[in-house]
Amino acid sequence: MRIHRAGKLAAGLMATALLATACGSTGDEGAGGADGEIEPVKIGMSQIQSHPSLDAVVKGFKKGMEDAGYTGDKVSYDFQNPQGDQSTNTAIMNQFAGDDLDLVLAVATPTAQAAAQAINDVPILFSAVTDAEEAKLVSSNEAPGANVTGTSNRGPIKEQLELLKKLDPEAETVGIVYSSGEVNSTIQVEWVKEAAAELDLKVKESSISASSEVQQAAASLDVDAFYVPNDNAVVSALEGLLQAAQSKKVPVVTADGASVKRGATVAYGIDYEKLGVQTAEMAVRILQDGDDPAEMPVETLEDVDLYVNTAAAEKAGVEIPQEMLDEAAEVYEK
Repeated sequence: MRIHRAGKLAAGLMATALLATACGSTGDEGAGGADGEIEPVKIGMSQIQSHPSLDAVVKGFKKGMEDAGYTGDKVSYDFQNPQGDQSTNTAIMNQFAGDDLDLVLAVATPTAQAAAQAINDVPILFSAVTDAEEAKLVSSNEAPGANVTGTSNRGPIKEQLELLKKLDPEAETVGIVYSSGEVNSTIQVEWVKEAAAELDLKVKESSISASSEVQQAAASLDVDAFYVPNDNAVVSALEGLLQAAQSKKVPVVTADGASVKRGATVAYGIDYEKLGVQTAEMAVRILQDGDDPAEMPVETLEDVDLYVNTAAAEKAGVEIPQEMLDEAAEVYEK
């Protein structure tokens, strides 16, 4: 924001305007030129599979780009979705590597890993990646070091498990179903174990290799509650886990609010659409301001919201305390 003093600058305003026209930019219009013109860009984007949280990231990214002026012929998207198939995931990124792209958006850890392996001469932004360092996407979150950076969906795991203790103070065990082949998921299991130990909870786990195994894996666990981490295979087949939980009459705590709308009991979660918008803001800095991804720290969305589902709580035989209802950003009743 530029503040002008009245009087002394009045006589020079016309000269300033003429100088700005002659030079092409005053510095406020960005990289596009004196009239704020945005150069058209082509963006390749892929998300590992379909489920509401990842869909929201893409929606938010496009919204953020639109807010920055990337509309109409100023932006074109090549959107792909391998639906969880790793060979297709790799093929998509190899295709992107041969295309004339200005930027790649990779949504979720496996997508980002495939992008980083295939592409080294185009900026890559990831989103909904829990631990970029553990996934070998960046040298460090503070200084990524190459052409890859982005936004993390890491949430407050201990606070999420504390929700379970508020719902059922006598709970002793919590079950986790997770994808054994996804580093994003295996690291979260370790984090959950650490947090659970502080809350006198024992973790029972069951790993899967495909979404079709989720319901059977959940049914195999004798637990007082379930915790669903940011695991794309599990979230995409959440209804199977919810059915298993209902048969056991136990609550389900998740890491994202969209899953509560689908029938989980409670969550402290981020808004994935906002995460997409934040990722778009990073894209604009790269495309317009020339920022280097190697020097752009991985960003997180600091705000988390509480989501509750009273119908799900009733099915689980637990009651949501009034203080949680008062705090909730969203209360679902079906």
